[in-house]
Amino acid sequence: MSALRSNRTKRSSDKEVFVEGTEPIKQLLAANWQITRILYRENIPLSSWAKEVLAKEKQAKIFELKEDLYLELSEKENPSELLITAKIKNKYLIPSLGKEIKLNEKPFYLLFDRPSDLGNFGSILRSADAFQVNVIFVIGHSIDVYDPKVIRASLGALFHTKIVFVKDFESFASFVHEEKKRIGLLVIGTDSSGDTNLNEIKIKTPVLLVLGNEKKGMSVQLQSHCDHIVKIPMLGVVNSLNVSSAGSILLWEVAKHSKIQLDS
Repeated sequence: MSALRSNRTKRSSDKEVFVEGTEPIKQLLAANWQITRILYRENIPLSSWAKEVLAKEKQAKIFELKEDLYLELSEKENPSELLITAKIKNKYLIPSLGKEIKLNEKPFYLLFDRPSDLGNFGSILRSADAFQVNVIFVIGHSIDVYDPKVIRASLGALFHTKIVFVKDFESFASFVHEEKKRIGLLVIGTDSSGDTNLNEIKIKTPVLLVLGNEKKGMSVQLQSHCDHIVKIPMLGVVNSLNVSSAGSILLWEVAKHSKIQLDS
């Protein structure tokens, strides 16, 4: 269990995730991922919610742990009532698009180029869920999207998100080319030195937004496939935003101009 929490290779080989926190666990259950283990502490009264989870997930192995071991497994100062492991539901690759993932006529795509910060990626997942992104692409060497820190930062949005892992740029470039022919897909990159101010363009679906690496920005290859590279106008002294903040602003702009139905 400790290795599953802390070791990327272990998660990959076992095809499992480690989940803690009440909200991430609730979202895991709502997304119907297969639960493999449920852990709880001895001598700690469980809430009605935790008891319901234990009663419902009959296929999972149940473990009652001593306090010290439970706290050792948890990364939180105030751990949740339950710790859970689950099978990774799907891992999509480019060839599966159109087969395993239905492509609609006005898709909202997001690509993250070599994400390197766990918290940023988790935050982007939350924003992508809020603004109804259909698919998130991850390209290049990146963090493990199934890291517990990503899950926690996303508040469980990961479990509702279709993530496509791009293994080679040529396959992705071919996909983008086909989508341009099929639906007129617009590819929008983001950079603080972009050629277009965000307030000068109305970005709407069908669109692919590209977020660059936190330190290196977008790769030259990705830049060459962008129809526009936009920058967010700012009034302060600091001329750049955290990638998750910039991404959230852009996602909101697309949702607004595409008239995506959002909760009031």
